[in-house]
Amino acid sequence: MTKFHFHNTASAPAAAKPILDSLQKKFGFIPGLYAGLAESPAALQQYLDGSDAFAKTSLSPAEQQVVLLAVSAENGCEFCVGAHSFIARQMVKVPSPVVDALRARLSLPNPRLDALATFTRKVVRERGWVSNLDVEAFLAAGFARAQVLEVIMGVSLKTLSNYANHILATPLNREFAAEAWRRTG
Repeated sequence: MTKFHFHNTASAPAAAKPILDSLQKKFGFIPGLYAGLAESPAALQQYLDGSDAFAKTSLSPAEQQVVLLAVSAENGCEFCVGAHSFIARQMVKVPSPVVDALRARLSLPNPRLDALATFTRKVVRERGWVSNLDVEAFLAAGFARAQVLEVIMGVSLKTLSNYANHILATPLNREFAAEAWRRTG
């Protein structure tokens, strides 16, 4: 198996060093995904730019985490499910029953968030080929047409990180250890 290096500010390619330095200052550590993506400064920058753009969508921070967790669980990304479970619970204050249901790929106790998770999972499973009925159900739950596209933004963002983490075999940072998750099936 090919081994990838998880960079720090000393080992990273020159173009990634200032980015990792900034992330170190922001978080107090370098999350494993960023350390792995630093091998390609362009990939690291694309992920960060995509994250910044997704944070500016009309989806609330809790709704954004629902999308990111739904995609990550659907794609079986152990790193991202662990990291986003931590972010959802600790930073965004998404209720634990919602986070637990997302991790288990079950229905959510909140109907609106359940519609969001269901639609997101369908976009992933069907590779975007969702039916008009799926879109109409999403809209009927109170979402806007623009949010259909914002879900797709979240899917594309997490597809980049999920696939990278699969290939990199990114270890979960100890800071996220309480939210460790293992894929099934």
